[in-house]
Amino acid sequence: MSTASDMNVTLRLPTRTLFEGQATRMTAVAPNGAFGIWPNHVDFVTAIVPSVLTLRLVDGSEEIFGLDEGLLVKKGHKVILAVLRGVRGDDLGSLQDTVASSFVQMDEDERQARAALSRLEADMVRRFAELQGPPQ
Repeated sequence: MSTASDMNVTLRLPTRTLFEGQATRMTAVAPNGAFGIWPNHVDFVTAIVPSVLTLRLVDGSEEIFGLDEGLLVKKGHKVILAVLRGVRGDDLGSLQDTVASSFVQMDEDERQARAALSRLEADMVRRFAELQGPPQ
């Protein structure tokens, strides 16, 4: 493996890519604690717990993200994160508010979707019972 000064980081949500770009370092949190990754870090895979992800970009700026649970794969000079939910923040103070409002709305949307699915399942069972009819 060649040495590099940066790594390609992709942060994916179930419905879209939240971030894709070059970074010189990254910090995240796994079930066993916080860790950092540099471009020439050893390849590995780990679970990600709900936490804050920070990226130092090649231009020296920093990006922060509030993440839900997910998976991180580091191979070569590529890091791919797939998380259930995530939001980008400007600073830690505003990130907390953004996470709270976004995740609460997502939880409500998921609750409504589960309720609609339960109604559909109940209706399907009722219709199958009607098709079967009374015993002969």
